[in-house]
Parts: sequence; structure tokens; C-alpha cells
Amino acid sequence: MNNTLRQRFERLEFRLTELNTILADGSVAADMKRYRALTKEQAELDQLLSQYQLYLQRERDLAAARELLDSGDAEMAEMAREEITGAESDLARLDQALQLALLPKDPDDERPAFLEIRAGTGGDESALFAGDLARMYMRFAESRGWRVDILSANESDLGGYKELVLRIEGDAVYGQLKFESGGHRVQRVPTTESQGRIHTSACTVAV
Repeated sequence: MNNTLRQRFERLEFRLTELNTILADGSVAADMKRYRALTKEQAELDQLLSQYQLYLQRERDLAAARELLDSGDAEMAEMAREEITGAESDLARLDQALQLALLPKDPDDERPAFLEIRAGTGGDESALFAGDLARMYMRFAESRGWRVDILSANESDLGGYKELVLRIEGDAVYGQLKFESGGHRVQRVPTTESQGRIHTSACTVAV
């Protein structure tokens, strides 16, 4: 990790300390809009800096392992080599994740979302696939504590959907779902197939 990036994290650590001090003052809760914004920023920084602390710990582990490598003990040297490999891999992964976390965020990421699923080619099987996708998204939303409302649904005779529109509200819904937009397809033996042949079915998702 370069020094510029380290300095950014040091400034973020200072900001987190500042936020902790501000939020310790009970009077800040009188302005609920400001209070929610500050607690949200605090939670995001806390999560990010926990990853940074893990990065620093793996740096210390790497340095300690390199010292062991030069100890002259063959068994310890072998353990050190394994630790060096693991630490270097963790550091590369964490460095990339931390850099991505510092990229500017899309302001729309915090908004609720409309999710539309349309059955494509594949007839009844495509509608069943659309139903599977709908259940998957609704269970995902439930696991995140999001609220889901069905705005419109055109059901097929076999229990799937020809078209379904959901409104999903919660924390950073659009940011987590926006990349689901596009074509989705599955190759499987559908319940509508009596001879065991594999069918390809497609649906489109728009967020």
C-alpha cells in the first residue's frame, strides 16, 4: 500500500474519532436527520477501518514471518514460508478491496428500487424461471431486512410470472441491485418437459 493511501486512512481514523465524540453528546439526537447521517457515516467508517486494521495486522504477520525465515531453524522456516504466502495473498486482496472502498459512491445507491422481471423466450418454462428469480430476489431482500411490495404481477398458468414489478425499500437497495439489470438465462430440464430434454429459458431484469 502506498503512502498516499495510508495517509487517507489516517485521516479517516481521525474522522471516526471525531464522529465518536460528536455522537457521545446526547444533544445531537435532537436533530434526527443529522443524527442519522452521522451514525451512518460512523458505521461505514468503522467497517472500512476494521478492514484497514486487518491489513496492518497482516503486514505485521508478514514481517514476523520473514524474521523467522532467517532464524536457522528448518521447521520454523517452513512454517514461516507458509505464513508469508498466506500473508502476501491476504495483503493483495485487502489492498484491492480497500482501494475500491475509497472510490466515490453513486448518490443513487442509497435509493429504493423498482425491479422488473419479464419472461423471455421459452414459453411456460421461461415464466417458471421468472418465478424462481422473483423468489430469489424476495428472499434476498428479506435477508437484508428490506421491504418488498408487489406493484404488478402477470402470473402464468403454471405458477410463474410473465411479468412482475417489485418496489424494494431499505438500506442501499439500488446500489446492491443495479448490476442485476440485463438478460438472465438457465439451461435445465423443466417441469414442463416429459422426455427429459434440456431447455434454455431466458428472462430480462430491469432495476
